[in-house]
Amino acid sequence: MLYNDLIMVLKFFSKKIKLLIFPLFFLSFIFFLLFALLGNELKVVQNKNLNLNSNLIKSQKELKDLKNQDQYKINEGLKKDIKNVNQSFTQTISSFEKIQDLKAQKVNTNKLDDSFVQILKYLSDLNYASAQADLKNLDSEITKATPVMTTAINEVNAPLSNSPPSSGYSRQSVKTDSGTFGVDIISADLNSTRVVVDTASDGTCGNECPTKPLGEYVARSGAYAGINGSFFCPAEYPTCAGKTNSFDLLVMNKNKVYFNSDNNVYSTNPAVIFGGGWIRFVGRALDWGRDTGVDGVLSNFPLYVSGGNNAFGGSGDPKLTSKGARTFVANKGNTVFIGIVYGASSFDAASVLKSLGMENAMGLDQGGSTALWFNGYKAGPGRNIPNAILFIRK
Repeated sequence: MLYNDLIMVLKFFSKKIKLLIFPLFFLSFIFFLLFALLGNELKVVQNKNLNLNSNLIKSQKELKDLKNQDQYKINEGLKKDIKNVNQSFTQTISSFEKIQDLKAQKVNTNKLDDSFVQILKYLSDLNYASAQADLKNLDSEITKATPVMTTAINEVNAPLSNSPPSSGYSRQSVKTDSGTFGVDIISADLNSTRVVVDTASDGTCGNECPTKPLGEYVARSGAYAGINGSFFCPAEYPTCAGKTNSFDLLVMNKNKVYFNSDNNVYSTNPAVIFGGGWIRFVGRALDWGRDTGVDGVLSNFPLYVSGGNNAFGGSGDPKLTSKGARTFVANKGNTVFIGIVYGASSFDAASVLKSLGMENAMGLDQGGSTALWFNGYKAGPGRNIPNAILFIRK
């Protein structure tokens, strides 16, 4: 009985197994195909990786070969030469312009000229190392040759005083935390003096603009004192080609004509306004309109003193940070001052003017343009200039 039951059970499962054989066989076949395909893909990927590695090794070798080739070395050499040319050109132009400033101040520059010629020869021979070494030495010699004091201040012990003159002209020494400095200074009471700005041009000029010596401005306006005005682009500067003797800052001259008005709508440079019996300084020219009811307007930089405080915050411009003669216009109450601080950086000039008790003060052009007049030249005449600040008796 048990045997027969066992046979029946086996027959039952054999029927079921027969029913499962085909699907199992089919699934096995599918898995076999999938594994075969994956195997092929894996081989393809492996081959690609081998090819990539091979190409990478080949590229690295080619790069190494390229770096060793003369052409690569030539290109690297050219890049270095271009850098040297740019650096030497910038330094050479700067030195040339400094020499021109000395010539404008009637300084004998024969030795400096000879050194400059030698530097040009080095540059023509592509000897940048020697050129740059000589440029460094030349810059040192230019500094020594720069008249940081007038002859009178050098030879005569100017009296020490930290009080500006109540009227007229004074040559004095001013003591500050950063040293003692010689100062030429002229004062004018606005109750008895008109302050105007005179210009060589009748209107805005962009190139080959007219200029005049300070003495001529003084004479034609009947002034008793004057000083050079705003920064401009001297004709003897190579960088001024195409804009010779032009200036970009806002000016209103004695004829009520505004110069460079469009250029200064958004100007952040300071400005001074001379009214009928009053003076005002603004930190930004854009804060001043185009009122022609005043006597004169002139924008320049830097602002040295504002509200009795040192307003000079430093500068990356070597023309402002180096030692030299620093011209200025300033006020203390209703008294206007113009003058020069000698042998000073802009930081030094700000300290001097603060020590003198100025309420506001602004820098003017300097270098070869430096000129101050009071019954004749107290400094200068320097080069011809496009504008000037003048004191005229009422």
